[in-house]
Amino acid sequence: MREKKSEKVWECKYTFGDEVADGKIKQIAQEMGISEKFAVLLYNRGYRTSEQAERFLKYQESDFHDPYLLADMEKAVCRILSAVENKEKICIYGDYDVDGVTSVSMFYLYLKKLGANVSFRIPKREGEGYGVSCMAVEQLAKEGVNLIITVDTGITANDEVLYGSSLGVDFVITDHHECRSELPKACAVVNPHRPDCEYPFKDLAGVGVVFKVICACEIRQCLDNGTPILDGIKRVTYEYADLAAVGTVADVMPVIDENRLIISMGLSRMEKVCRPGLEALIEASFTKKSQDTSSKKRKITSRMIGFGIAPRINAAGRISDATIAVKLLLEENREKAAEYAEELCEINRKRQYEENSVAAQAYDMIENDPTIDDDLVIVLESNDWQQGIIGIVSSRITEKYGLPSILVSFRGSMIGGEEHDMDDGKGSGRSVKGMNLVDALTACEDILVKYGGHELAAGLTVKRGCLPEFRQKINEYAKEHLTEDIFRIYMEADCELDMRDLTMELAQEVLLLEPCGTSNATGNPTPAFIMRNVNVKRITHTRDGNHTILQLEQNGAFITGMYYGVGATELGFEAGDSIDLFFNVEINDYKNLCSVQIIVKDARLAQDFVDVINNEKRRYDEIRQGGEFLSAERIIPDRNDFARVYTMLRREYRNGNGILDLKGMMRLVNNTEEEQINYTKFKYVLRILNELKICDIEELNNDIYSFSVSFNATKTNIEKSSILRKLKSQCSDRVHKDAQ
Repeated sequence: MREKKSEKVWECKYTFGDEVADGKIKQIAQEMGISEKFAVLLYNRGYRTSEQAERFLKYQESDFHDPYLLADMEKAVCRILSAVENKEKICIYGDYDVDGVTSVSMFYLYLKKLGANVSFRIPKREGEGYGVSCMAVEQLAKEGVNLIITVDTGITANDEVLYGSSLGVDFVITDHHECRSELPKACAVVNPHRPDCEYPFKDLAGVGVVFKVICACEIRQCLDNGTPILDGIKRVTYEYADLAAVGTVADVMPVIDENRLIISMGLSRMEKVCRPGLEALIEASFTKKSQDTSSKKRKITSRMIGFGIAPRINAAGRISDATIAVKLLLEENREKAAEYAEELCEINRKRQYEENSVAAQAYDMIENDPTIDDDLVIVLESNDWQQGIIGIVSSRITEKYGLPSILVSFRGSMIGGEEHDMDDGKGSGRSVKGMNLVDALTACEDILVKYGGHELAAGLTVKRGCLPEFRQKINEYAKEHLTEDIFRIYMEADCELDMRDLTMELAQEVLLLEPCGTSNATGNPTPAFIMRNVNVKRITHTRDGNHTILQLEQNGAFITGMYYGVGATELGFEAGDSIDLFFNVEINDYKNLCSVQIIVKDARLAQDFVDVINNEKRRYDEIRQGGEFLSAERIIPDRNDFARVYTMLRREYRNGNGILDLKGMMRLVNNTEEEQINYTKFKYVLRILNELKICDIEELNNDIYSFSVSFNATKTNIEKSSILRKLKSQCSDRVHKDAQ
């Protein structure tokens, strides 16, 4: 199967020229004292007046929605506070990802503070798998647990809840995953995705739902104590917003509405008074040994969570035990927290190794199995894969091939050296825009043991004997629902900029939108821009060759662009070319010197530049076929032109370069103040040098040349060239002058 080269389509959210919109943008800019470009960003995010924009930028606790708008919240609070008051044994049951770990930690800390008899349990991927199990419920019942509170899980645990009831164990379900048609028969089911739930914001993470439950409990106690409700909300926000922020960012939820409030306040809390466990993990993740003696306070950002904290917490649940991550977040002793943090970093290193190993096996399976070529959903299986790794490998496969993928691990299901059809395989899948993975799995539910998740990511359990039927059925579903549009990646920019717009003022204004979501998130994505016809002055690469640094110029203005994850062979352009850019803006703070730089997300040859090249090629073909030209086109080479090209070829050949592309040769020759040798003239110079045997030059393919140079060549009269004589005869005004 070949990699699907997705077409990247750039779209602009706002184009100047709409009289009404331009007027509103100017008004917002004037009334708020901001630049018009920043006003465009606010306008794009739905804020049409300065008052709306001000409210968006200045968030506070009073902006949170009433938690009691969530269905079953009253029931949940009553059952939880009753269990606390009666000293019932409570167990918080969570998922093993970052959302689950932060949810467990937050609820545990809160209930402990209330004096509850509380414990927590997170299942291990290996052996137990995702979600609540009857085995776990039975074990907890034997331990005397009266109430199980699920966090970030449980919405599909219908059978397990019924089993718990038969053992005298009550359930309060808190979750944010998609609901089935029938909800579990628990004491309360708190999930904004319930069809009957009228809560105004549906995109809370699991930890966000827990945050709302804690707020509701605090409101109840404020009412009982006669204290201001807002004081209670502020207290909960101060104590737990950091954990809520980590879980929300890690689960890649839209950074709008309450999520933006949670993340903003959480990041602020982490900068002022960082929880010992989080501080230790940040230090272990980002501080390079034997370096960074600066006393400057570290800026805590969403990116730091997404790329530093989250992978390390996730790693524990993937290949070890998520309980380690919970212990880190609960730890108050800084030395002990540092030990847990280092342990998580080591687990993450092992995770990276395992991930690369599984990915290599998966790619090999795809490339060597011709039966997969016609599939729209890639389904792979193995007895050896760690179940905690297959989700992220599935992400890599989907990104590489542009198709939904599901990896299933039957690890541990070999009995007596034989495969058993009744053994359960744990699967993890990722999808693409256009196919809701949960809907696809629902269409296959008759052959699945269980499943659940989100639109683009889901988990499942399937019996070995059902896997061929599952593969067939989900591919039939995909053929009905997927179109060729899946091979297009739509990248939406806020607007187009010139390089002169990239000021420190704009970069500082952009920071006011933080925290932002990923580029394809709804509501408040990281601001993105398009800039056209930018000259590439210099290209350098990082030591490992994985990233590129671009020195760029436009109309006399200069800027540096960082192109992460793109190496030298992947650029598609060279120094001297003109390119179009899709990028973000940021402030680079290096040794206390601040400058504006751009983060390149995509780059391509500028269309104007491509048009010029194509016109030059077309003109060369016309002249080679006998077409006339004017002397003003400067097509006919003189002795100096031949000397310059020959000198370049001789130098490059001496240095071991026997193959060059025409564009590179033109750049080497035209890097002086002498008159530029144009495309057609350069092509003719090469042909004539070869004709006269001054050099041995062969065009291999589409302006790629191989050549050799004799260092003992004798002087040759250029005028002997038949190609040159014919070329001169095609110059129409020269012929006219000669006739006179």
